[in-house]
Amino acid sequence: MKYLMSGNEAIARGAYEAGVNICSAYPGTPSTEIFENLPKYRDSVYCEWAPNEKVAVEVAYGASIAGARTLCAMKHVGLNVAADPMFTAAYLGVNGGFVIVTADDPSMHSSQNEQDNRWYAKHAKLPLIEPSDSQECKDFMAIAYDISEEFDMPVLFRTTTRVSHSKSLVETGERRGHEIAPYKRNAQKFVCTPAGAYRNRAKLEANMKRLEDYSNRCPINTMELRGGRIGVISASIAYLHAKEVFPEDTSFLKLGLTYPLPLELIRSFAANVETLYVIEELDGFMEEQIKAAGIDCIGKAVVSPMYELDPEILREEIFGSKPETKSPGVTPVSRPPALCPGCPHRGFFYCASKIKDAVITGDIGCYTLGAAPPLNASDTCVCMGGGFTVGAGMARAFAMSGQKKTVFGVVGDSTFFHSGITGAIEMIYNNVDMIPVVLDNHTTGMTGHQDNPGTGFSLMGDVAAAIKIEDVLRGVGFERIFIVDPNDLSAMSKALSDAAASEKRAAVIARRPCLLIKREKHDKGLCIVDSGKCIGCRKCLGAGCPALMIKAGKSFIDPELCVGCTVCAQICPVKAISRKED
Repeated sequence: MKYLMSGNEAIARGAYEAGVNICSAYPGTPSTEIFENLPKYRDSVYCEWAPNEKVAVEVAYGASIAGARTLCAMKHVGLNVAADPMFTAAYLGVNGGFVIVTADDPSMHSSQNEQDNRWYAKHAKLPLIEPSDSQECKDFMAIAYDISEEFDMPVLFRTTTRVSHSKSLVETGERRGHEIAPYKRNAQKFVCTPAGAYRNRAKLEANMKRLEDYSNRCPINTMELRGGRIGVISASIAYLHAKEVFPEDTSFLKLGLTYPLPLELIRSFAANVETLYVIEELDGFMEEQIKAAGIDCIGKAVVSPMYELDPEILREEIFGSKPETKSPGVTPVSRPPALCPGCPHRGFFYCASKIKDAVITGDIGCYTLGAAPPLNASDTCVCMGGGFTVGAGMARAFAMSGQKKTVFGVVGDSTFFHSGITGAIEMIYNNVDMIPVVLDNHTTGMTGHQDNPGTGFSLMGDVAAAIKIEDVLRGVGFERIFIVDPNDLSAMSKALSDAAASEKRAAVIARRPCLLIKREKHDKGLCIVDSGKCIGCRKCLGAGCPALMIKAGKSFIDPELCVGCTVCAQICPVKAISRKED
């Protein structure tokens, strides 16, 4: 049976068909939908959202040691968090097959960098598999598990945004069941002492040598000889782009297993062509290794190492041709990113930005938009959890230099559980003079509203323990916890002022559910402007709400966008805005 599937849907299906038993992940674009689709197979597969990527890898690896076939998935920067257990797992090996999906994001559609995670395969000495379309996403999963078990090592399975989110037809198959065998203790293998690591280092090199030999006969590394002068080595989505651009008589070496590279196969392929191109997104990962092996090729000299590739870019970079384009005769309207109408984060950022000498260290999530105009509130955004820990470093520097600054370190509820707790401990343990703020909207918003340890629900849809953020903060040493509705601007401002003035260690939780959570009950209504009272001062626009605009010199609220949060009404100095109930 054929179905139209995205790459992420196909990976979930492929894991199911390959007999996966236990899956753990942390959501992150472009990988999130893999695990949103896995609960379809809950009769055969257990899946969960872990608090962070490191935990996901450790849980999946533990299940592998116990004999299960396991899967974890994350976006590219998530693998940075998970690198510690992954590198050690490479030394120790597996019992049940263990696959780690890393979803890269060329052009940074929803990321803070565009690192090329293929280097992790080389760095950790792990096999690397790269599908180019949804069918391969499904099919290659079974191969990944076979490789993992045959060569006794975890497997990196790399996608990109385009592969993850593009849809194509997929021929599905039946599940290949994997029975979890009774556990047999093997401390010599799985206890990573220095002496054991010393021994395993040699084993890892031997495994890589075996794997390199296998790569030259691997069924997903294939030559397409067409008799022309030009040959192209490529993988992933870059292969499909190259197929569109190069002449019909171009020969291709399509690689599915891209580390270790099949150098014998590459030499054989190169002997059949006069000019050899290596077409790959981002870094010259394959090109560097091919040239190091003494094989002449052209790669990053003509293809940019930055941003996502597409056929038009390749045509221009390789052949110098541009497609003819026609201007529509209109300039597209810019749509800058902004917090949604009624977003509970808006009230916090509006109030915090009014505090004199306040420094707001932001984080990864919807609330990153607190830095955008007109709020212009956040000073930094570095990485998940950095809202607390970067803020701690800045507060320490301000204290040392005598600068009178009030530092508010900001994380969301999901980020708090991901990597904010350790930052909270840092503040208490090292007596950092700053105020932690948790923006609790009861969901993991930016990646599409996934549950987290604070929501009371699991990925499987079951009721779960809801961990209270205030209890955790009290547990690590914060004595005063201000819990406030951020849509109440007076209460929000008072909570921030009181926390900053408190002689006891204080923290703030701005708590209001995201309006896009379907299971939450929300008040219905909208705000309207009395044009007779409005003086056109535009102060309401300072909230940055997309529903607000100016018409004929007066404020106007789009009724199709407004959700009646009343933040603008509270800002209006002449009370020209009021809420109208449904």
